[in-house]
Parts: sequence; structure tokens; C-alpha cells
Amino acid sequence: MLDAKIPAGPLDKKWEDYKGHVKLVNPANKRKLEIIIVGTGLAGASAAASLGELGYKVKVFCFQDSPRRAHSIAAQGGINAAKNYQNDGDSVFRLFYDTIKGGDYRAREGNVYRLADVSRNIIDQCVAQGVPFAREYGGLLSNRSFGGTQVQRTFYAAGQTGQQLLIGAYQALERQVALGNVKQYTRHEMLEVVKIDGKARGIIARDLVTGKLERHFGHAVLLCSGGYGNVFYLSTNAMGSNTTAIWKAHRQGALFGNPCFTQIHPTCIPVTGDHQSKLTLMSESLRNDGRIWVPKKQNEDRRPGEIPEEERDYYLERRYPAFGNLVPRDVASRAAKERCDAGYGVGTSKQAVYLDYADAIKRYGQIEANKRNLSNADENTIITLGKEVVKEKYGNLFDMYEKITGENPYEVPMRIYPAVHYTMGGLWVDYELMTTVPGLYALGECNFSDHGANRLGASALMQGLADGYFVIPYTIGNYLADEIRVKAIPTNHPAFEEAEKSVSERIERLMNIKGKQSVESMHKRLGKIMWDKCGMARNAQGLQEAIQEIQQLKKEFWSDIRIPGKINEFNPELDKAGRVADFIELGELMCKDALHRNESCGGHFREEHQTEEGEALRHDDEYMYVAAWQMINDHEWQLHKEPLNYDVVKPSQRSYK
Repeated sequence: MLDAKIPAGPLDKKWEDYKGHVKLVNPANKRKLEIIIVGTGLAGASAAASLGELGYKVKVFCFQDSPRRAHSIAAQGGINAAKNYQNDGDSVFRLFYDTIKGGDYRAREGNVYRLADVSRNIIDQCVAQGVPFAREYGGLLSNRSFGGTQVQRTFYAAGQTGQQLLIGAYQALERQVALGNVKQYTRHEMLEVVKIDGKARGIIARDLVTGKLERHFGHAVLLCSGGYGNVFYLSTNAMGSNTTAIWKAHRQGALFGNPCFTQIHPTCIPVTGDHQSKLTLMSESLRNDGRIWVPKKQNEDRRPGEIPEEERDYYLERRYPAFGNLVPRDVASRAAKERCDAGYGVGTSKQAVYLDYADAIKRYGQIEANKRNLSNADENTIITLGKEVVKEKYGNLFDMYEKITGENPYEVPMRIYPAVHYTMGGLWVDYELMTTVPGLYALGECNFSDHGANRLGASALMQGLADGYFVIPYTIGNYLADEIRVKAIPTNHPAFEEAEKSVSERIERLMNIKGKQSVESMHKRLGKIMWDKCGMARNAQGLQEAIQEIQQLKKEFWSDIRIPGKINEFNPELDKAGRVADFIELGELMCKDALHRNESCGGHFREEHQTEEGEALRHDDEYMYVAAWQMINDHEWQLHKEPLNYDVVKPSQRSYK
């Protein structure tokens, strides 16, 4: 059942050979084929632009009022590519190796090598679109370091790389809209996949302004709807980010891969109280120059500037000398939690560590003074010059931190703590990005394929654009070449009528509960269960308790939820209710997946399975597979396993020392 369709042959030739032998659709036939794309982030916008350019008839849907509001716009630090502009030893193979190792040997070799290979093309594509990447003095594109690597391969546009890349993809998308190749549906939410004869043939979407349900046919359906981190309520995701699109596909037979593999980002602004509904990410690129530390004394109350150097514990540099502050996200997050749990945390909550730029400011200031031939510059001049350099590289991030916290990070260290960020799990897809439902594809963060148990920083943007610009234009043709004789199916087909009826009945059922509890309160309760028992650390007892608590929460939700307003009108509370209902079901599956995987790997840390030094302890002999779950009934799933074979990289205990 789980045929990954990895091409035969040497690893570095698989994608090239695939492209040379894949089926093609001629230009005249492309104009007869309709493709639906759900989501307009980097994966969705790039796929829609690319497929529209090829001549397919494309419909693209997003629940925001503009594709430019997709959450990809929030990405800050950069995008990886194996260009080796720094001449520091980078290569396609090294990017492939770092990604496999960073994912703790729980990703497919074939998919990851292809990602590393096409990464080089992404930069050229984006530069051609006018993306304003940072450049060195001589005009060459600049690179910086990110966690889990020892080379500089991350391209960036200050601290707003996602925004600039999305604008590039958005421009390409809107050009196809203007040409008539793509039809755009904003403020529309996909609420069901329509299957005919076992194949995905369309969707049911709801117009979020009028509340009207609509039927849309497609020869293929592409889901590009992002991750599901908001299952934890508090996360770095946009408030609207949800799991509904892929969860509907899962209920229609698409297997869900590795749902418990969620990433905790180490560099976020700490929680300040119960009033918060979102957390703010501070780019991992800040670890490129900032140093992370805590006081050596427990329960320290002095201000950071009052703590002398010899009383500071730069714990990442101490524990991981080879990588220092640039260890991967899962390692850095657990290390911060360990220090805070041991009583060395800082700030009023004591649930934070310092990210300090004092050394970087002095270092950059001295370099700048040398460039200006200021041989006798005093310390104040050096610091002033250094702040100017840091402002150019990270200024918008520093400004954002100051607006949120009221503290000036040029003068005092930032306080950071881990928070839910990215999800490595998602719909199971094969090498062609097709799910287990024929004709239904998943691209970008909503599939499971490329990051294993932990995503390296700056690889999300890389995967989204790789899937949309360079993978799906080839692989979808292999499927659609056999669909050219299929005429557009009228949306009065019984399958469409049945799908719309089921969506309508579910909405009416939600509205008719008329209970006492708000959707927000239910979501918050789910998030607390997930964070406490399926968060940074997990154990069997906690996960078993979480499953019971989530099942009880589901009963409560469907008997006591209160949704104001009406169905056939603009009703954000109704939209949110549907999404939270899906999150509740997903939360149960995540806990089941985490409970079944009796090992630690990447972002999945089982307290029962750790080394003497507190690192993740894998059990490759038992768990070297993708856990792909099939929904059988409410609260019931069947596990399917896709074995992971490593022919090139030999798995070993991860070490960043």
C-alpha cells in the first residue's frame, strides 16, 4: 500500500532520471485539465504560478483576504541553498547530509537529496523575480549560518525573508491570474475533498463572507495549507493557521505521516501570561551572532549587566563546542528547558534564557573601525559602529522585540524561551508528492516528507518553493497524462451533492449545540493538554492521560459549544469552531503516535528514552520507519509502516560536540 515510488539508480541521478522518463502532457491537452490548489503560501503560490505558466487551468483558494497574507510571510531568517558562494566546503551532498542528520535519520534519502539538489535553482529563480536578497559589498549574494550546519548557506533579506519570497511568488501568481490561466478565490475555506471512483475530483469550499457552500471540480487537487502547530493553541503560527484541509483529506483516506513530529523553536519571546493567544518568533538567524547564556547561580535576581563574565554559563558553547549556539533547534530547545527546570532561568517567570549581542556588537564595531581606518577608536565609538552593523543585518527583528517587550536589545540581552513552531508530520506522500488518495497531492509543510523528526532552520522556505516551482510541475504530469480523456465532471454529480450535504449537516450540527462554552476556551484547554503532555518532553503515562482527556474534551465540545451568529453570513466564530473540532481529533492522533513510538528522535523526546547526557536515544532496530496512520473510525486508527532505508548515509548517534 505504501509505495514511495523512489526511482532506482544512484542517489544523485534519481531525480534526473525521473525527469527524463516521466510522462508528459502536451500543451493542447494541458488547457483541458483543471487543477485545484488549496493555500497560497510559498508552496501554493509557486505551484499555481508554475502550473498556470505551463497552461493548466488552475483554481487557487485561500481563507485570507489576499494570498499575500499566507503565513509564509512571517518567516524571518532565510532560505538554504547549496551554492557554496562562501567557498567554505558546502555542496549538495553536505546539505543533504545535514538535513538527514538534523532530522535524526527519520526522513527519506531520495526526497531529501532531491530537495538539496534543486535548492540551487530556487535562488536563481527568486533573484530573477527581484527578491532583494542581502548582498556583500562587491554585489555577491550574502550568506549566514543557521543551526545544525558548519557552513554558511542561508540566503536572507534582512529579517523578512519569507515576506520577500512570498511577494516574488505572489507576483508570479498574479501574472497568471491576469492572463486568465489562474482563477483566484480569496476568503474561501476548503471543507471537504470530493472523491469519484476513488480519485480526488474536487472540493467543497465555503465562502467565508456569505457562508455559501460551493462545489469545484478538478482533475487533481493540491493541498498547500501549511502546518498544524496551532493544535497547541500557543504557537508562532498565525492565528488562522489550521489543520482543516489536510484533516478532511485524512478522513477521506489520505494517510497521516508522523503526526507527533512537531518542532519547538528555541528562539521565541517568552509567555507573559494567560491573556496571550499567540507567541512571537525571534529568528534563528539571531543565534548566528548572539550568544545564549544563563547565570551560574540559581534563582539569580541581578540584572544581566550586573552579572560578571565569570558568573555566566554559555551552556550551548560548553556542551556542544563544535556547533556552539548553532546546534539544531531540538537540541537547543531541550537545553534551554533543562537549564530553566534546574533553576537557572531568568526574568520574572524564570522560564527564559538570555540571547546576548554585546560581543557581536563589539566585534562588528571593531571590524567597521578597521575599515574606516579608525585605529584609535574608543569603546563608545566601536559600540556605536557595531550597533549600526547589527541594525543593518537584524534591525527589524530588534525593533519587533522592543515593541513587544519594551526592552532595547541593543542595550540589554533578549530573553527567549522555546515555543511550538513547525510541524514535520503531515499527509503521507510518495516521491511524486501524491497522497494515498490518487489525484490528491500535498506540498510544503502540510506533507511529512523532507525533514524527518526535526527541521533544520531555513529549510521550510526551501521545501515550499522546491515543491511548487521545481517538483510538482514534473510529477503531476505523470498522473495527468492518463487523465486527458476525462472530461470535466459536472458539479451536480452525486458525489458532489453528497459531499456538500455532509458539510452542511456538520455546520448545522455545530450551530444547533447552543451550549455555554466558547470556541476559544475549548481551544485553550486543548492546547494546555497538548503542551503539558505532548510538548517538549513526553512520557507514556502523560500521553495516556492526554488521550483520555482529549476524548472527554471532544464530547464536551460537541455538547456544550456556543457559536453566536448565523450560518449564511460572515461568522469567524463558526469558522474557528470547525477548525478547533479538527484540532481536537488531530491532537488525539498525535498523542497516539507519540505513545506508540517508544524512542526519542529529533523533536519527539520520550523521557524514558534518553542517553546519560540527556540526549535523544533512538531505537533504529524497532522504529526506523515512517508511521503512517489510516483513520478507521472515531478514536480508531490503523498504523502502516514505510521502512526507511539508508544506502548512502549510515545512521549514528547524533553529536554536535
